[in-house]
Amino acid sequence: MKVVMAIIKPFKLDDVRDALTKVGVQGLTVTEVKGYGRQKGHTEIYRGAEYAVSFLPKIKIEIACPSNQVDKVIETITTAAKTGQIGDGKIFVFALDHAVRIRTGETDAAAL
Repeated sequence: MKVVMAIIKPFKLDDVRDALTKVGVQGLTVTEVKGYGRQKGHTEIYRGAEYAVSFLPKIKIEIACPSNQVDKVIETITTAAKTGQIGDGKIFVFALDHAVRIRTGETDAAAL
């Protein structure tokens, strides 16, 4: 089992969710986060004053899935979230040692 964590642009969330649903992903967790990568933020003008925005709004998606489904999940997120512009995001994959469904007590793959 693996956890796929993707950081994407906020306006791409619906596209990514719809694409993941079509490939059989049954659940995901979404968090609003802020951060920066190579673009190092940007400047904005508000009421005539210029402000440096160091942390840009992003969306973090976390998906727990069987190991054999990871490549398809990564490909789906990449295709749905790509704009070709800087700041499209990153995908990280972590090992998942153990999972438990609280309601039923199912464990590991059955809990996903």
